[in-house]
Amino acid sequence: MAGRTLKKYLVLSAATLLICGFLYQYRASSCQEPQSGLTEFVGPERFVIINKEGEYRKFTYNRLLPFIFIGGMPRSGTTLLRVMLDAHPEIRCGEETRVIPRILGMRQQWMRSPFESNRLKEAGITSNVLDSAIAAFIMEIIVKHGFPSPRLCNKDPFTLRSAVYLKQLFPNSKFVFMIRDGRAVVHSIITRKVTITGFDLKDPQLGPSVCLPLHYEKLVLNPKFWLQKLLSFLDVPWNDSVLNHERFINKPGGISLSKLERSTDQVIKPVNIEALSKWVGQFPPDVIQDMPMIAPMLTVLGYDPNANPPDYGKPDSMVLQNMKELENNKELWKRKETEMIEMRENIRRSLVKPKNKDESDNEIIQSLDSERKSTDQQSNR
Repeated sequence: MAGRTLKKYLVLSAATLLICGFLYQYRASSCQEPQSGLTEFVGPERFVIINKEGEYRKFTYNRLLPFIFIGGMPRSGTTLLRVMLDAHPEIRCGEETRVIPRILGMRQQWMRSPFESNRLKEAGITSNVLDSAIAAFIMEIIVKHGFPSPRLCNKDPFTLRSAVYLKQLFPNSKFVFMIRDGRAVVHSIITRKVTITGFDLKDPQLGPSVCLPLHYEKLVLNPKFWLQKLLSFLDVPWNDSVLNHERFINKPGGISLSKLERSTDQVIKPVNIEALSKWVGQFPPDVIQDMPMIAPMLTVLGYDPNANPPDYGKPDSMVLQNMKELENNKELWKRKETEMIEMRENIRRSLVKPKNKDESDNEIIQSLDSERKSTDQQSNR
């Protein structure tokens, strides 16, 4: 049973990785640049007054801002990347908003339904009107859910399902697509109880000038090299602070972490390779043996499905020093990690509405009725 459950997750993850790879794996000869969706509905500039170090300043913004969007599979390193960028004095990402992928998902549902899309048209809500409203909503969330910076960034993993549409709304935006070994992703999803859904196969590729695929393994093994490459892609000057994000966690004017996100207990540490091969030894022998068939996208994305454990490469001197620091002070870091996990779980428990006995009994009855109907249907076939 455990083997079948793991196979199910592996197939689901492999399918999602396959779709993601087709969407974002860039090849210069075949990349398509999306058409700009901007029309007369760009709208006027908006502004917000901010108080920085006792000085009041005016931050002006519109749809032409060069927003940064970070996405990928859950548990693929998106949180680590966003806190590293958040350490840069000219970039602000902030926590996951959760509402941005939802509004994009709602729009996708409206457009896919002929009935709903025609109802909108009959009400005078044209695609331009809808685009203008959605762009304004997204822009207000990104700008105002944290302190404004010269470069504003959004990290909601599933937002990149609508990357082409976002590029139409915000033509100067750039995208970073995090890629990680699917076996590690599946193991992390299972152990951290994260749910996932599919990506849109119909989206064309964005092109290498707009979307940068970034492998998690490469980032944690050689952070300086890949962060230099990333900042160059984003047209942001280099700053050493991105290599030491842990120094700015929850500090005034530093990096804000959500107490509810499942990755917070990991990103409080310096960049390290602890999570690289945690999945090794966690899958049954039959799953390991069938890995090339279960997850063919591993090969396409540059991973060896037969390697167990895989050779991701060697860490640079800075990462080795970080690992030594974590080992020498492992009790301290373990205590910090435990405190963060306990805080998160206490908040989660406090947000769950306690069920009274009648509600629990009703759920049991409904479950039994559902099972009985399913059994009856199968016996009638």
